[in-house]
Amino acid sequence: MLAALVALPAIWWLLRMTPPKPVIEVFPPLRILASVLKREETPSKSPWWLTLLRMLMAAAIILAIADPVFNPRSNTLSGNGPLALVIDNSWATAPDWQRRVETAGALIGDAEERDLPVAIVFTADQEHNAVPGSAVAARNRLAAAQPQPLRPDRRAAVNALTTALNGTAPGTLAFLSDGIEAGDGKIMTELAALLPENFKLIEGSNDQAVAISNSANDAESMVVSLSRLDTANARTLPITAYDTRGRAIANGSVTFAAGEGLAKGTLAAPFELRNDFARVAIDGAATAGGTFLLDDGFRRRRVALLSGEARDQSQPLLSPLYYINRALAPYADLIQPNEADMAVSIPDLLAQKPSMLIMADIGRLPEETYAPITKWIENGGTLVRFAGPRLAAAPADDPLVPVTLRQGERALGGALSWSEPQPLADYPALSPFAGMPKPEGILVKRQVLAEPTADLSSRTWASLADGTPLVTTKTQGAGRIILFHVSAEATWSNLPISGDFVEMLRRSVQLSRSGGVASEGATPGQTLAPYRLLNANGILISETGKARPLEIAAGSAPASSAEHPPGLYGSEEGFTALNLLPRDAQLKPIVASGLSVPYTAEPLIGAEAWSLKPSLFAAALILLLIDSAVVLFMGGAFARRRMPAAAMIMLALAAGALIAMPGQSFADDSKPGDDIILRQLDKTHLAYVITGETDVDRLSERGLAGLTDFLTYRTTLEPGPPIGLDIAADELALYSLIYWPVSANAPMPSPQAISRIDAYMRSGGTVLFDTRDQFSSLSSGSGTSPNAERLQTILADLDIPPLEPVPADNVLTKSFYLLSSFPGRYNGSPLWIEAQPDNGSQPTGRPARSGDGVSPIMITGNDFAGAWAIDSNGMPLLPTVPPDEQQRELAFRSGVNIMMYMLTGNYKADQVHIPALLERLGQ
Repeated sequence: MLAALVALPAIWWLLRMTPPKPVIEVFPPLRILASVLKREETPSKSPWWLTLLRMLMAAAIILAIADPVFNPRSNTLSGNGPLALVIDNSWATAPDWQRRVETAGALIGDAEERDLPVAIVFTADQEHNAVPGSAVAARNRLAAAQPQPLRPDRRAAVNALTTALNGTAPGTLAFLSDGIEAGDGKIMTELAALLPENFKLIEGSNDQAVAISNSANDAESMVVSLSRLDTANARTLPITAYDTRGRAIANGSVTFAAGEGLAKGTLAAPFELRNDFARVAIDGAATAGGTFLLDDGFRRRRVALLSGEARDQSQPLLSPLYYINRALAPYADLIQPNEADMAVSIPDLLAQKPSMLIMADIGRLPEETYAPITKWIENGGTLVRFAGPRLAAAPADDPLVPVTLRQGERALGGALSWSEPQPLADYPALSPFAGMPKPEGILVKRQVLAEPTADLSSRTWASLADGTPLVTTKTQGAGRIILFHVSAEATWSNLPISGDFVEMLRRSVQLSRSGGVASEGATPGQTLAPYRLLNANGILISETGKARPLEIAAGSAPASSAEHPPGLYGSEEGFTALNLLPRDAQLKPIVASGLSVPYTAEPLIGAEAWSLKPSLFAAALILLLIDSAVVLFMGGAFARRRMPAAAMIMLALAAGALIAMPGQSFADDSKPGDDIILRQLDKTHLAYVITGETDVDRLSERGLAGLTDFLTYRTTLEPGPPIGLDIAADELALYSLIYWPVSANAPMPSPQAISRIDAYMRSGGTVLFDTRDQFSSLSSGSGTSPNAERLQTILADLDIPPLEPVPADNVLTKSFYLLSSFPGRYNGSPLWIEAQPDNGSQPTGRPARSGDGVSPIMITGNDFAGAWAIDSNGMPLLPTVPPDEQQRELAFRSGVNIMMYMLTGNYKADQVHIPALLERLGQ
């Protein structure tokens, strides 16, 4: 074909004798005079530069057909022995496998030209046949070979080759390596020990040798760790997360600095999307190492938190959920209810499919919530409960505890106890806490006790030194119930402020299922059949081939091998992911120093020899396009007629805000009754419960009206008129105190109304129950009045704390007036409020307890409203019993103290204000 270049002079002469087409001019009348004397001319030959352009085009076509090759290879095989080929067909060879086949095929072709036998082995195959044979047989084996999703086992391949050669030194030994050291650091030494006359190390570019070594689902994103072999230059690699259907649902990137072999990147996505990740892959790196499979163990758990005390305490560190939040925030997605009403909040939490529900010191639950919680547990949910005063006072037949509890609590240490605070015993061998360091420095001062049963020891995960259980559990359906027999804050023990508490909760979360009803994870001793396997290109396939079932051993992570290729093991209902590389593995280059024979390093054949044919044909095509444009221009195609005018541009669509037409109405987001609520927000209003009895409701209204007038005249508080409330429909959060006159003749409130009252009390409100019958004991048996019996029925559906009569040092006795009792129309019943814990740490002589928060409940039988009730002239409606105006005055003062206590809380308990108050009094 190169001989055709001799014809270029003839082509030159032909092109010179073929002029372009003459230009045709249109002569309008005004141009006739200007061209009268112009003589028509026709060019006799084409311009030289156009002829040169066409000559170059012809030369490019001739050279392209001749197929020139840049830097062609030569046959350098030694003829003093067979050709031995050791070929890596590991995961890293998948991107350039075809070039490796071409390189090996060229070497086999060279051996065929010299009539040399060929021995060929593949390092990732399970079986090796390294006996030297014909070049045709070697070429057939090469064509049948494929890259495997495995790391190479070079030592087994070299041993097979050594046995097959049986002491015969190969003439040429070519090692087509992937460049990655695979735990066989002396592989080059072992190959050199075969004493080849010509030793070749052939490698690719190694820029595709990148693998994912780990993945962690953190609080805000998934962190992916990558390792690369070529660390010369800085590089940024995109990564993508896919779901089970292969859809891309999140993207990120990993950036390597120059000289850096390890790097991390993030996949930012919401919690729900991250739990849908089925695999993470490096974009553009279609290998088994560039794909990381995920199973249930990588999913981040969602944990719902619920507390029996939702009000803001004066000491935040005593909040039941404070230490739980701090312990679980790095390991789980935490959610809390938006509603204080448990009848509403618990179904809302379960609808978000949490893996675990933690309840801190909750005694009674609304009756309608037990069924959904039980169903959620049986479907795979994990319920964790912490003890506290409410749980200690709850009934013993609670179905949501793992063991039968004794009512009340056990105090260790203190003035009334002979026993000392107990440390923790060693964790049992069958407990998930086994393997943790021996607990040191943890002391338990209070706990709830379990009734002794035959299976109590098997249900105990942790216990005290005296043998009493600290953590117990019970399996229920597919789920589990776990109980910590101490509180979640540091009043009962110092466990919540220890590192053991964090590790206990973390291990408990890992035992839970993702989403509560997700697939089963693998358990120690279990054997899982291959379900889906990963091929060398990082694609899951259903063909399992010769893969054997995977055995899950306790304390060790399974590793991929020829018998256990990377993939998913199990079934559609549940599986475990086995990835190619161990966690946090690093790709390292093969060491090739200190060898007994010299070697030559060569690239793959595609990297040194390449054809110029495509480039020459592309150059000829470009020259042809240029020639065509020149001929059209010289023929007057652009000068003779103008380009057709463009079509008229369409009018742009009008954009902007929509203008409301006259009379147009807009949506109103207000709700019925909002105007009433807004009017009630201007002042503080006293509120009472409408019972449905006319006389009782009228007396409540007049009683609160009398207390309102007394507050206006005696204090700076000027309340508005009292408000009657329908607790089943009205908004309760607007009122700090609700007066409830208990009447046995009134209709019983509905469960929904009781639940709303329970939520109101949890949110910081207080209900003052008045039985109006000198009710004096919450636990009295026979002889109670009908009103007291009705109150007991109402309180049975409320999760109330332990109660006690107002202590002499309580803030209620000094919030405005100094009082020693709280009489009403009667003077025989104490005022009951929430009992405050006494851990023996109260300093002697302190005027008020430091923990005095606002009690959510008050109970009396002294008929406050009867003593406060006045008519339109301000005169009392009912006499006191016995008739005593001083008792009525004390009743009004009791009302003032209650209101100041509600509005200021434990303000008067703080000694820091005493100097300022004394100075004010001195002025």
